Amino acid sequence: MTLKHLKSAFYTSLVMVFLAGCGSTALVLTPLENIDTMPLKISELTDAENKTWGHADLISDTIPGISLNKAYDDIIKNKKGKKVIVAVLDSGIDLTHEDLDDVIWINKGERPGNGVDDDNNGYIDDIHGYNFLGEAYNEQLEYVRIIKFKMGDNAIQEKAKAELQAELSKNKQNKERYEEILSSVKDADAAVKKHLGKNDYSKKDVIAIKTEDQALLQSVAAIKQMYNFADSIPDVFKQLNEGITYFSERLNYHLNVDFDGRKIVGDNPYDLMDLGYGNGNPKNMVKDESHGTHVAGIIAAERDNGLGVNGVANNVEIMSIRAVPNGDEYDKDIALGIRYAVDNGAQIINASFGKSYSLNSEWVYDAIKYAAANDVLIVHAAGNDGLDLDDPKNTNFPNDQADNKGTEMADNLITIGALNGKYGSEMVASFSNYGKMNVDVFAPGGNIYSTMPENNYEFQGGTSMAAPMVSGIAALIRSYYPKLTASEVKRVLIESGLSTSASVILAGDTEKTKPFDQVSKSGKMVNAYNALIMASNMSKSL
Repeated sequence: MTLKHLKSAFYTSLVMVFLAGCGSTALVLTPLENIDTMPLKISELTDAENKTWGHADLISDTIPGISLNKAYDDIIKNKKGKKVIVAVLDSGIDLTHEDLDDVIWINKGERPGNGVDDDNNGYIDDIHGYNFLGEAYNEQLEYVRIIKFKMGDNAIQEKAKAELQAELSKNKQNKERYEEILSSVKDADAAVKKHLGKNDYSKKDVIAIKTEDQALLQSVAAIKQMYNFADSIPDVFKQLNEGITYFSERLNYHLNVDFDGRKIVGDNPYDLMDLGYGNGNPKNMVKDESHGTHVAGIIAAERDNGLGVNGVANNVEIMSIRAVPNGDEYDKDIALGIRYAVDNGAQIINASFGKSYSLNSEWVYDAIKYAAANDVLIVHAAGNDGLDLDDPKNTNFPNDQADNKGTEMADNLITIGALNGKYGSEMVASFSNYGKMNVDVFAPGGNIYSTMPENNYEFQGGTSMAAPMVSGIAALIRSYYPKLTASEVKRVLIESGLSTSASVILAGDTEKTKPFDQVSKSGKMVNAYNALIMASNMSKSL
């Protein structure tokens, strides 16, 4: 959940990259412009812009999107591309969603429902991918498992215990506070409805209330205050109830040392060789298991079909790999999920997950190297704690720098920070992690509209949404310029982005600012238009 926008700071000039054109099409990368000389967007985004801002063009729209529409209009047009398989290593996906059903990967070597491993890949009935979680859904955080099973050295255990106590206290207080606010708003809402004589009322109705009744005045004041957080009181109730659910889940599952979410799966999650668990149905188990569906829609929702959203990429098949529970993922599931994706034809793996502790990180590191050896790109979310990942205290797994000294163990993993839709000092999302060594590039991730289970669509924000933006661009590159390797696609994504030296607010703290070009390795925001031109030029030189 993002914080409210803070006050704006100054804008500085935008520095763009010059590279050669692309042959007979005479296309060139976005030219050098001084953004200060352009009329900047000072008005709020319209409803239509809110739903599509991630695809906008910075120069023409003054919105820090990926220039996707421009790329389709000027470069892709009616070109025929190669089909690309993108594995979504995540929670389950709504495989029958109206905007995804035609882009879901089908394992043609497997016969559905016969209980046989027809293609001999080690997984039974894996028609659309694989479910490494079985019937499990809720799960503890990794540091809670460290305490429960007394794993790791004494220093790690003591750190985990201190973090657990702090989180238990904070989440109990937050849950109680949300419940108190909900109760107060319910009472105030009932009083206003009674006074107005109707169940549906607007902000204008509330402002117009004139009364000497002190109790009613307090209720009116409470309702007016709620309009600072949402456009309607039903939306306020929705947010408060979602908050109570979130903190309840934290206390009941994530932070509960006695909870055992893995028992139903039946394997030993700390034995990499204990195989044969899970099942071939990687669909979301419940409606609230929505993360994977939202991510999949950002990458590949069916384009121009008259339904909810357009995905970034055409020519894509989505392989669903259910390995991320409502809690921290197990290293075993992630390692095996990566290997499953590689062995079954994925060229890109979207990894919109992460955790601050990893007991068996070497299993995941080996899987990343395996993907690199097989020319598979992994796109990973930087995390949503508003932290500088270059600080050794701020770990986020998986990564490609085991020593946190800038030395990458593989050249196929790209880490993505999140942008808001407002160019300038507030464009780095307040939740987004950052780091000159550990974050490669930024992409739209704040308040992204995409697919949700049961043919629904909603806004969600996170680096989890920024990563699939990049996975989608990577899929376009691998579709239209298939000669490029995973490491070359990573290079294109990083080097073709747009850069600015503008100072940006980090973690929503106006006292914490840095030049944008210093908060990631590239200092850039990804750009589909530039990436396709650069990919074309590189492909021609091979």
